[in-house]
Amino acid sequence: MIITNKALSRRTVLRGLGATLALPLLDSMVPAFGAAARAAAQPVRRFGVVYVPNGMVMAQWSQPGDGPALTVTPTLEPIKAFSDQVMVLSGLSSNPPVGGLVGAAAGVHARASTRFLTDVPPKRGQGLEIEAGVSADQLAAKELGKYTQLASLELSLDPRDFSGSCDAGYSCAYTNTLSWLGPTTPLPVENDPRALFERMFGDSGTTAPEAQLARNRADKSILDSVTDRVSQLQKRIGRRDRAKLSEYLEAVRDIERRIQKAEEQNGQTLPILEQPAGVPGTFEEHAKLMFDLQVLAYQTDLTRVITFMMGRELSSRTYPQIGVSEAHHPISHHLNDAGKLQSLAKINTHHMAQFAYYLEKLRATADGDGSLLDHMIIVYGAGMADSNLHSPNGLPVMLVGGGAGALKGGRHIKYKMDTPLANLHLTLLDRLAIPGIDSIGDSTGRVEGLSLS
Repeated sequence: MIITNKALSRRTVLRGLGATLALPLLDSMVPAFGAAARAAAQPVRRFGVVYVPNGMVMAQWSQPGDGPALTVTPTLEPIKAFSDQVMVLSGLSSNPPVGGLVGAAAGVHARASTRFLTDVPPKRGQGLEIEAGVSADQLAAKELGKYTQLASLELSLDPRDFSGSCDAGYSCAYTNTLSWLGPTTPLPVENDPRALFERMFGDSGTTAPEAQLARNRADKSILDSVTDRVSQLQKRIGRRDRAKLSEYLEAVRDIERRIQKAEEQNGQTLPILEQPAGVPGTFEEHAKLMFDLQVLAYQTDLTRVITFMMGRELSSRTYPQIGVSEAHHPISHHLNDAGKLQSLAKINTHHMAQFAYYLEKLRATADGDGSLLDHMIIVYGAGMADSNLHSPNGLPVMLVGGGAGALKGGRHIKYKMDTPLANLHLTLLDRLAIPGIDSIGDSTGRVEGLSLS
């Protein structure tokens, strides 16, 4: 990082025609001398969660040995290039509910997504009778949100479900989100890239379909409205900052163009009620847009905490593009049928391929003297292991990123079976420097070995 004599504000933004565009961390924002300079140069730690539904084909995920070396198993193959920043954790469990309930009555899918970050089982009951616990991401957001415009973002590729595919006897709130602000306050997820884009960068104040179509026809870009301010700023910054700013602005423009294109295509071919404007027609393009927006949110320090559901529990999405025409959830009840196991493994690997795209964007995005990936802690995993058994034991969980020096990748750590997943959460909150958290859910302590020091 180049330390200059003059420093721009870290919260410097560009404004124009009602739009506000935050900027990435530039060298010119670092003060020249003293303790303030050293503090500013410290990497920002960020926390992300990527959740995949309906369990995993564990034979394709699990590490063949006890560690410590990481083995790139079939499901991990798409992220092979990032294996030096990947840590697979075995033996973590989300303990089953008490009371003798089994099958659907136990809320196996509600439990899977709810306990993944809260470590508290969902309360059985319909309607407003919901209760879980504060999720780990929100414990982090309470502290990290002091420094950002948005405390956290809660995102998904599936829309929320209020009365359809949910566990019998359990509110759909449990499968609609991973994030809980309080024991009775689940946080809604956003799956529309346009709505997320406008939350991040602002708009005219309405998201009515006719207003959006008028906006598209006018083709008034957010970046077009701040061109003069960009030009003025570029005269004040160094060559490296100019290159960084140009790359960032081009990324914003590209995302905006892709969202507008998706809106135009969806408006021509699909009823609005079935396909909200802004949501692309393919799973892959939708995932890429949402991942790109997450990178921008981190890059501009709009937030440091994001949870992202690649799908809801009980998701019945089909994947004909990879040769899987049967719905995801029914396939997950595979009864050890070879054909269904093969299809489920394809879905698991396809999800990982979308995640690889995200990791590449994070690695390619400069952040201080490293990359966003160097300074991230990402939890990737599912709330159940063997989906046929709805098993909460030995969950498929991995950590990705350098954690600003808090993590050491390229390894497999095998914990004693049924080590509470909550112990990992407690440890990650420590790594994120979140003070005052002594327990979460059913935690019994911390896990060891995440870093070599």
